[in-house]
Amino acid sequence: MAGHSKWANIRHRKDRQDKKRGKIWSKCSRAIIAAARTGGGDPTSNLPLRYAIDEAKYANMPKDTIQRAVDKGAGSVGGDAFEAVSYEGYGPNGVAVIADALTDNRNRTAPEVRSTFTKHGGNLGATGCVSYMFETKGQIRVSGSLSEEQVMEVALEAGADDVQPPEPIDEDDPGVWTIETSPIDFATVKDAIEKAGLEITDAEITKIPGNTVTLDANDARKLMNLIDALEDSDDVQKVYTNADIPDDILATLG
Repeated sequence: MAGHSKWANIRHRKDRQDKKRGKIWSKCSRAIIAAARTGGGDPTSNLPLRYAIDEAKYANMPKDTIQRAVDKGAGSVGGDAFEAVSYEGYGPNGVAVIADALTDNRNRTAPEVRSTFTKHGGNLGATGCVSYMFETKGQIRVSGSLSEEQVMEVALEAGADDVQPPEPIDEDDPGVWTIETSPIDFATVKDAIEKAGLEITDAEITKIPGNTVTLDANDARKLMNLIDALEDSDDVQKVYTNADIPDDILATLG
């Protein structure tokens, strides 16, 4: 049986995102604007804004671009008003798919998302049809070159729920430590890791599936095409699935 590696799946997703850096920055800007408009422009008192800014930094978004988005969202006059909405459905082989969006027009976004699902062999479902399969968690990834003692001591003392060791890809890629937290403890744990001087590669509030569906090469390709099409939408911020793609199949996907 082909091997499975969470880090291989994560790295593959990030490599694909890097190819769409302009699109990713646009989504980061939208998230920052929405958070600043809702809770103000000070990230020390507006946690959603802080998280949005952090994700933009991990995406290598320039500081001045981040600040412009904050200023636009915090402005008292004009600007876009975005609404958060999630769309749930199924992909190939019954894979659960969630697309989180920020939209200024539900009547535009919903038909577009439905059409994308249909065109790529999936179908949009009712609210709640798959979200029960996922748990919202904080995830912090730090360099796999660190020692177990360095990571475990800091993370667990700060309140992390779980620490998963690296799964090395090859001698040039040691993988990453994955630290999971509750959404409430995410900021506290992340701050502790930063203060300890550990190298964070990325950190986010995400949706983690309780169970996964293993895909063959054909269904994996169909799913990636669906994810790509959803992520190409300006309104869709993030896409989550419960797919598990074996490493040998993942290596064949562009």
